[in-house]
Amino acid sequence: MSEADACRADVWLWRARFFKTRSMAAKFLEDGRVRLTRPGQEAHRLDKPARPVKPGDELVFALDGRLIAVRVEALGDRRGPAAEARTLYSTLEEG
Repeated sequence: MSEADACRADVWLWRARFFKTRSMAAKFLEDGRVRLTRPGQEAHRLDKPARPVKPGDELVFALDGRLIAVRVEALGDRRGPAAEARTLYSTLEEG
């Protein structure tokens, strides 16, 4: 897997604006609070900030009292404005 088709999980969560700082995203991941599902594989917990995520991966986590389930659509090149961040993922419907 090359750097171009994957991104560190903490960086992606920060770029997608789920966390205000990258260190907050890293701590959240270290606590094992994010579940990753890759197409054709079983879900597993991400426990290290450097674990890669790539387009097509599905992430599920609880944040501020709500369950968030998203599919990674793009990796992004930077932490941009909110409208740009929303293009990095699509929301998954539960059920």
